[in-house]
Amino acid sequence: MWLQSRTERGAMPSEKSCGAVIFKQNMEKKYLLLHYEGGHWDFVKGHVEGGETEKETVLRETQEEVGITDPSFIDGFRHRISYYYRRAGRTVLKEVIFYLLESKTDAVRLSREHVGFDWLSYERAYARLTYKNAKDTIERARDYLESLQQGNLSGVTEESR
Repeated sequence: MWLQSRTERGAMPSEKSCGAVIFKQNMEKKYLLLHYEGGHWDFVKGHVEGGETEKETVLRETQEEVGITDPSFIDGFRHRISYYYRRAGRTVLKEVIFYLLESKTDAVRLSREHVGFDWLSYERAYARLTYKNAKDTIERARDYLESLQQGNLSGVTEESR
């Protein structure tokens, strides 16, 4: 028996992406924001491709979008957001899973989908981010990093909330 997919039956289409809050630590912690062609400021992110794990997607997107090839994952941070957008007259549910990466370099090589970037302090990055869910994501990342420094990880990651 032939079964229709959810989208063929009229269910809302969905897609999954993965991304990263990337920071570097010199004298002061700075976060990497990207200026997208659409005018908004956000983080590295992109679609999961066939067979990739979430972390493989994050590493590939980081290399493709900003040219950073050796970031380090900060263990224990995984933050999920979801939102809706319109494509070809249909509403799409988008899920994005964010990881936290530390970069040892501040050298950035932008892909064509971006028109600029900036390394900013938490306060300036929070103010520059366009969307509320991005502001929530950087706030969670900052709180997680502060908890690591204090040795207290209770209640910080999405999974434990």
